[in-house]
Amino acid sequence: MPLDIHAIYRIRSNARLITERARTIAVEQSVEMPLEAIDDPFVNSEIVGRVLDIKDISTKDSGGGVFEVRIALATATIGSDAGQLLNMLFGNTSIHDDVMLHDVELPCEFVRAFEGPRHGIDSLRRRVGAQRRALTSSALKPQGLPAHALAALAIALARGGIDYVKDDHGLADQAYSPFAARIEAIQTALRRHGSLTHYVPSLSGDLDSMRQQIAAARNVGIDTVMVAPMIAGLSNVHRLVREHPAIAFLAHPSLAGSRIAPPLLFGKIFRMLGADAIVFPNYGGRFGYSPETCRALARAALADWHGLRVSVPVPAGGMSTDRVREMLDFYGTDIMLLIGGGLLSAREQLTEATAAFVEAVKAYPYG
Repeated sequence: MPLDIHAIYRIRSNARLITERARTIAVEQSVEMPLEAIDDPFVNSEIVGRVLDIKDISTKDSGGGVFEVRIALATATIGSDAGQLLNMLFGNTSIHDDVMLHDVELPCEFVRAFEGPRHGIDSLRRRVGAQRRALTSSALKPQGLPAHALAALAIALARGGIDYVKDDHGLADQAYSPFAARIEAIQTALRRHGSLTHYVPSLSGDLDSMRQQIAAARNVGIDTVMVAPMIAGLSNVHRLVREHPAIAFLAHPSLAGSRIAPPLLFGKIFRMLGADAIVFPNYGGRFGYSPETCRALARAALADWHGLRVSVPVPAGGMSTDRVREMLDFYGTDIMLLIGGGLLSAREQLTEATAAFVEAVKAYPYG
């Protein structure tokens, strides 16, 4: 099988050493042993990574010594395992703090084998009765509240017209709010309210536990869940998506702050796994993503890419209602805006604050 995965790294290095650094990474990410010890013709010709290109991309701001290196790796080393894909792209090399996995070019047949999102923007809109507009969402928190208190928050948000209300990613199966009790309380409250608001519980635990949680969620009428791929494991998330075609999956960014470029990790890899929507840190919030990074991430998630459905970008982290128009101008309208603490801080006026958020989204001049 030809070497047809192109991994693109950005490396800080002395110019005199970059050629050897690149060769070392190619070997490390393919066979991880001295080449002189390999005498198998197939391994030498088809499996050993090859350096295709080295480009100096240093700028005045970078201080010099930054190179973009393109390395060819064999799809045969991946199989159809999402975790193995990341392992072969960046497993051992991620230990070096002067290397970033910037991007990867994958063959069409390889990407399509993962199938990608089952639902995407059109399905998420239909579920809440939206049409062309952006979607709205919020989060249930803080940690420590019992199920009935979280249900009360969900109802207050629903009365304000929110589309999706999700668990905070820290909610799991804790004694103060067990998963089964939480989904029953919240889903029952929303059903009695007669709202189109969809509740999105957060999955946690091992693969069997997450399967049981999805089954419990489906039993009470829930059709959308959230999972953190870097916590749960890429291969496990891909398996869950394939096993549950009726369920929409939101991907959470917890533990995603690695030296993998966000447009690649969120816009390509999480999308390949089947994330229908991807939560990520918005620029100008409490995390450090730049506008350029956020724009590239959203474009990757929405781009025409080997026939996969799009993943809906969900900028979050320090969002507020007064930024709604700015965000829609910046990202476009195929998006879900998530305001958590910015709404919850309204306390007794949570419903009114939510209604103002929803109205700001609906009032945007959609073309």
